[in-house]
Amino acid sequence: MTTVGERLVQGLAARGVEVVFGIPGVHTIELYRGLAQGLIRHVTPRHEQGAGFMADGYARVTGKPGVAFVITGPGLTNTLTAMAQAKADSVPMLVISGVNRRASLGKGLGLLHELPDQAAMVRALCPTETLTDPADLGAVLDRAFAAMLGGRPGPAHIEIPTDVMGLPCPELEAPAALPAPPQATTQDLEAATALLSAARRPVILTGGGARFAEAALQSLAETLDAPVIQTANARGLLHGHPLAVAASPSLEATRDLIRGADAILALGTELGPTDYDMYVNGRLPDLSSMIRVDLCAAQLARHPARLAVQAEAGAFAAALAARLPPRQGDGAARAATARSAARAELAGLHPGMSDQLAMVEAIRDAMPGALIVGDSTQPVYAANLFYDHDRPRGWFNAATGYGALGFGPGAAIGAAVAAPGAPVVCLIGDGGLGFDPAQLRVAVDETLPVTFVVWNNAAYREIAEAMITAQTKVIGCSPSPFDMAHFAAACSLPYARVPQEPEALAQALRTPAPGPRLIEVQAR
Repeated sequence: MTTVGERLVQGLAARGVEVVFGIPGVHTIELYRGLAQGLIRHVTPRHEQGAGFMADGYARVTGKPGVAFVITGPGLTNTLTAMAQAKADSVPMLVISGVNRRASLGKGLGLLHELPDQAAMVRALCPTETLTDPADLGAVLDRAFAAMLGGRPGPAHIEIPTDVMGLPCPELEAPAALPAPPQATTQDLEAATALLSAARRPVILTGGGARFAEAALQSLAETLDAPVIQTANARGLLHGHPLAVAASPSLEATRDLIRGADAILALGTELGPTDYDMYVNGRLPDLSSMIRVDLCAAQLARHPARLAVQAEAGAFAAALAARLPPRQGDGAARAATARSAARAELAGLHPGMSDQLAMVEAIRDAMPGALIVGDSTQPVYAANLFYDHDRPRGWFNAATGYGALGFGPGAAIGAAVAAPGAPVVCLIGDGGLGFDPAQLRVAVDETLPVTFVVWNNAAYREIAEAMITAQTKVIGCSPSPFDMAHFAAACSLPYARVPQEPEALAQALRTPAPGPRLIEVQAR
């Protein structure tokens, strides 16, 4: 007899899943019977929220869904924060959980891990299905993968009652083909071509929806001679390119570039406030004349545009570049002016921001090609405003959008699993580390090349400064940090402590390390 749990793992493997992040429990033993087939690698986090963040980091690097197995009730509620972060950042994530036996659902019997209506709780966030008939397993998996990958990416959830997991299950049919992404019509392409051909000062806005479109984006930018403004989730797409403007649209320097444009092309960007108006000053230029391209019809409906096109950003960029005549103008000069002004503006925003940015650049330069996974900490905030990373999809964090603190360790581990051999840096504050410190042992267990750089200012410094700005008493912002040397020793991690000096950090990073390690930065 082959059970539902065993067929489930076979079905995941058939859909390209290679890794599952999960913590076993009595309600998921039958799923782990499936994992015993050896088709899929299992990584054990120390908390289910970490399982979700690991799945998130894995998905951001590969573009494939990250998968988590969690128990009924608290396992799922612990994972919801990670699912919400994935929703905000359009990251495909499949969470498979248990749920109590079918006959008990909704009856409030006080069973172990019982929730009044587990599926209803998840449904407010993302698609969810309850598998009650083994014969439906293949179709349920098909629908979950279509939900994650058939349009705007995001999380999906499947719950399996404990009395269904061990039932006999028929052999699954081959996975259904994923829905084809929406494609621009000939009329859309003709209209965009006409608008952009007439432009003399075009600008491109890019977001996370273009993170896998570096070649098409570069071709289009060069054809148009258009500066490319990148939100945090698009950093690294055009590293060092004369047309790249790796600066936040919340900066006035970047906004001046937009104001001076006579055509704006927005590719795969949500236009969310944490990227476009993080200081809530309302001075973002009018974008209503833009050409906006997005996979999601609901997103397109949220902002006025001269031309709204439902399409995948990379495919649209490639098709448009093939239609447009090459032009030569002042695009590189406009981009250079914006970059210079943005860096100067950063220095004026906060007395420490330039120094914090220098530390991030020291990491990049000391570890070329590294994946830098950030938490909500001051140098990450600074770099989200202005920073050019040296590889696509190599800079990401949770400091925009949903903004979940404690994202970094799990996501960095997921990234390291996704990119074997690639150096990974988790840049996290002492406050964020306190949210999920146990995940560092997972890097030890898995022998992953993750460098945990802990920015230790012994405070929730960003919040404290916000309280001071609001002219209220600073309360609750000084939790005592770990003694990092002893903490690293408890985690069996090599440890170094450096001052907040770029060269000191770079030297520590250049020291060879065969596996994970912890470097503490004594922040000023």
